[in-house]
Amino acid sequence: MLGFLKRAPKKKLQKDYEYTLGKAMHAQRNGDLRTHGTLMEEAEKIYEEIRKLEKSG
Repeated sequence: MLGFLKRAPKKKLQKDYEYTLGKAMHAQRNGDLRTHGTLMEEAEKIYEEIRKLEKSG
């Protein structure tokens, strides 16, 4: 009944993906390449989840 109040999972994942990429960019600019690599791996996992949702829906 209140389905319009629920956020779409793709939108949430997209927001998380963009946020993680931003954090990775700031880590790289600050010279913290280890954190940059870790955050980029997380971003890739989120991107794969987005792609799965796009294929299934």
